Amino acid sequence: MNSGPPPSPHLSSLRWAGLHLAVGLSAVRLATRALASEATPPDVAPSDFEELSGGDTTVFDATRNAFSLPVRNLSEEHRAAFYVGNSFFNQNWIVAPASSAGRDGLGPLFNARSCSACHFKDGRSQPPEPGVPMTVMLLRASVPGRGPHGEPVPDPIYGGQIQGQAIPGVAPEADAVVSYEEQPGQFVDGEKYSLRKPTYTLRNFGYGLPATNLLLSPRVAPAMIGVGLLEAVPEETIRALADPDDRNGDGISGRVNVVWDQVAEKKALGRFGWKAEQPTVHQQSATAFVQDLGITSSLHPAENNTALQVIHTKQPAQHTSEVSDKILGDVVAYSCLLGVPARRKVSDSVVQLGQRLFSESGCTHCHVPVLKTASSWKFPELAGQIIRPYSDLLLHDMGDALSDRRPSFEAEGREWRTPPLWGIGLVEKVNGHTSFLHDGRARNLSEAILWHDGEAKPSGDTFRSMPRMDREALLEFLKSL
Repeated sequence: MNSGPPPSPHLSSLRWAGLHLAVGLSAVRLATRALASEATPPDVAPSDFEELSGGDTTVFDATRNAFSLPVRNLSEEHRAAFYVGNSFFNQNWIVAPASSAGRDGLGPLFNARSCSACHFKDGRSQPPEPGVPMTVMLLRASVPGRGPHGEPVPDPIYGGQIQGQAIPGVAPEADAVVSYEEQPGQFVDGEKYSLRKPTYTLRNFGYGLPATNLLLSPRVAPAMIGVGLLEAVPEETIRALADPDDRNGDGISGRVNVVWDQVAEKKALGRFGWKAEQPTVHQQSATAFVQDLGITSSLHPAENNTALQVIHTKQPAQHTSEVSDKILGDVVAYSCLLGVPARRKVSDSVVQLGQRLFSESGCTHCHVPVLKTASSWKFPELAGQIIRPYSDLLLHDMGDALSDRRPSFEAEGREWRTPPLWGIGLVEKVNGHTSFLHDGRARNLSEAILWHDGEAKPSGDTFRSMPRMDREALLEFLKSL
């Protein structure tokens, strides 16, 4: 387990002396409950409890474990589920049959042996070195068209995702590798930079050649923090932020992704995944189990190999789910109840300048600073919270250079969900790298901004034209999140 007990309020307040914590959590609750309606982002001044990224749930830790702590207000009712879910999130699954009841069933095809292999310390993964097969990053696969609910159409042989690993006696699907081409550029003040353009290649096919019109979408694993809070944001709030026809003329036309909810058996608003293709943490988790680990569940009872992949294994025929509803529920609880770290250096003058520049550059049109969760929720800890994710959870056109040319429900190839920015300044501490964007091509935050195009082009151009000191101030603000 990588999560210890939550820090005591006394120790946290000592560690974070200088933050505005004197009001106490009860006062924060009273103040935040009174702000705004649930259907629109609350009108909160920048100085109002700015450090409380997750409202009452905020954790005060800036160490390598910053993403792995439970919400600060975790109830006794959910404490056991959180720590059991933690165990199953971090464990390596093994091949069936095995003596470890409830912990076998890996494969036959898989990308990783555990959730935490990609979400190390509940954080972000990064792409491999050029030419090295992917192990903590993956490629989604499909052919042109949409399925009956608007979903991508899987490749007839390799399905919807390339699995580079397999259990003994089974051939992996393929090795996925990346190479880069450097693209030089310069800021308006003359300082030079270089962006790396990735190219993805499949080799060593285990089951013959895929379709000639195969579409691939590279994905690194995002950080796990705050997903429960994002699920608790009312649908009306997200829809109110959408402006698909750009009626206000600001050049930003965020759209919702309408996806298929397998439990409700109806269309629903998408929130999770790089293209907002999953409606709930439960469905996202069950899908990751079967696609990434080859672990079946009641939601996905079929193994992840296709009918055209002739696989003979010694695993017994599955008549029950490899991950029980109880264990899946605990993993979902763990995912939902991971705390969001507090912001740091909120009173620093350079950080405050960067925050102003971030807003003036139009970045907050998509990276909406403040949202509010529903007043009543399945996890009461997450209800009625003023949160600062810096996301609208909407799809935005990010330009052709970032396009994967692969539709996913309502999302087109150029469209990506606005990723939440909370915790982004701690990725280097937690995960030891600064690889950003959906495929990790950006080697730092500056490169991530410079890749912004499409609707975000004006903001990217503004950053490119800033004096160096202003650029550095904006980056310091991002590092404070």
